[in-house]
Amino acid sequence: MPTPTPTIYETGCSNGTAAPAPSSNPGLVNDCAALMEGKDRLRGTTTLDWDYGKPIATWEGVTVSGTPQRVTKVELQDKGLTGAMPSSLGNLSALESLDLHTNGLTGSIPLELGDLSNLEFLDLHANWLAGSIPPEFGNLSNLQSLDLSFNGLTESIPPELGNLSNLQSLDLSVNKLGGSIPSELANLSNLTSLRLEFNGLRGNIPPVLGDLSNLQELHLSENELSGGISSELGNLSNLQELHISFNGFSESIPTEIGNLSNLQELHISGNKLGGSIPPELANLSNLQSLRLHSNRLIGSIPTELGNLSNLQELSLSGNGLSGSIPTELGNLSNLQELSLSGNGLRGSIPTELGNLPNLTSLWLSSNWLTESIPSELGNLSNLQSLDLSANKLGGSIPPELGNLSNLLGLNLSVNGFSGSIPSELGNLSNLQSLVLFNNELSGSIPYELGKLSNLLGLNLSVNGFSGSIPSELGNLSNLQSLDLSDNGVEGSIPPELGNLSNLTRLRLFNNRLSGSIPTEIGNLSNLQELYFSENGLSGSIPPELGNLSNLLVLDLSINGLRGSIPLELGNLSNLRFLGLSGNELSGCAPAALRTTLINSAGLSFCAEPAP
Repeated sequence: MPTPTPTIYETGCSNGTAAPAPSSNPGLVNDCAALMEGKDRLRGTTTLDWDYGKPIATWEGVTVSGTPQRVTKVELQDKGLTGAMPSSLGNLSALESLDLHTNGLTGSIPLELGDLSNLEFLDLHANWLAGSIPPEFGNLSNLQSLDLSFNGLTESIPPELGNLSNLQSLDLSVNKLGGSIPSELANLSNLTSLRLEFNGLRGNIPPVLGDLSNLQELHLSENELSGGISSELGNLSNLQELHISFNGFSESIPTEIGNLSNLQELHISGNKLGGSIPPELANLSNLQSLRLHSNRLIGSIPTELGNLSNLQELSLSGNGLSGSIPTELGNLSNLQELSLSGNGLRGSIPTELGNLPNLTSLWLSSNWLTESIPSELGNLSNLQSLDLSANKLGGSIPPELGNLSNLLGLNLSVNGFSGSIPSELGNLSNLQSLVLFNNELSGSIPYELGKLSNLLGLNLSVNGFSGSIPSELGNLSNLQSLDLSDNGVEGSIPPELGNLSNLTRLRLFNNRLSGSIPTEIGNLSNLQELYFSENGLSGSIPPELGNLSNLLVLDLSINGLRGSIPLELGNLSNLRFLGLSGNELSGCAPAALRTTLINSAGLSFCAEPAP
């Protein structure tokens, strides 16, 4: 049989430089030829320093080892490769590791990679690969880790992957895979991590996955899985993370999940699960994160959850839970986030919640909670977000909330709070959002709120505030939205509001404001909405309002404004609505506003200026 003619790649690799002693190491020559054959296809528009004139052991990303020497690793992660995967890589018969992650590779995965019988690690994640996963990968008997995540792979998961008896980690997440989860994956007895999230997988979770006794991570979130959650998952005694959120699971949460004594994260949110929360979940003594939000759970919150001493996150929002908030939750000393919003919880807020020293977020909005806010919540020194909105809470706002020095957001809107705003809230130096609208608050707006230098949004609308607007609010240099509408605020508009250079929304309508519109309002260059309607403002419209180039809405209706409409308003090229009705204005509106919706009966437009 005639000897095959060497390829140009084999000839170049036999020069004694790329592969030393080529005659005694034909395997390294073949490795060199495989890499040089695929070089241009792989690199795309970037460069690789692979060259016949350099020893292969010095090539970028190439590792040579063993006796005789062979290429055992090709590691070119995050090198800006923009080509495609060459099939010649399948000729690297001694290859143990192939890592091309975080590049811009396109095209399909060559089925020839299934010939790499010594391969232990294959990482192609974060590319633009398409097509199917080659079933030939089932031949990679030594493979320990397979990561194809963050690509555009389609079709179904090959059942042949169930042949990979040494596989420890399988990550196919963030692709476009469909079909069902192959039951053959249950043969992967050494598997510790299985990640299939963010695909289009359908059907149920195969009960036989409960046989994966070494599994520590099971991530199936963001698919189209349905049916009941397999009770066999309760057999996964080494499981630490179970993420199956945002699928279509129905029925109830299996009580067997309570057997997972090593579980640290249980995420089952965003499904259609019904029934009650199993008290058996309280057996998960190592649990740190429990997310059951956005389901159809009913019944009361089990008091036993207060035994989860390691719990850091408890999210039960967006269900149909009823009854009261268990006082036992006050025992969760490591808890950082507690979200019970959007349920049907009743009764008072337990004072015991003030015992949670590590709590950063407390969300109890959209329930039927009554009575007053416990002053003990002022003990939550690490709290950053407090949302008690849309309940039936009443009484006064506790001044102790002013002790929450790390608070970023406070929302007490849509309740029945009465009395005045405690001046102590001015001590919340980190506060970015203060939302108190739609209550029964009264008295003057505290000037101390002007000390909240980090405030981005202040909404005190739909209350019964009186007195004047504190000029100190002009110190809020970061403020983007100020809403004091629907109150009984009186006096003049402070010119200091013109200092709020970041303001995009200013709503003062339906109050008892008087006097003229400050010319300084024209300095608010970022303003998009200006509502001064339904007050007792007088004088003329300041021409400086024509400087508000980003303004979309200007509503000055139902006041006592007089004089002509400034021609400068014609500079407001982004204006979509202009409200002028209910005043005593004269003259015509600028011709440039013809396409703007104007609320003013009988208003005419000025003639177009002569060319």
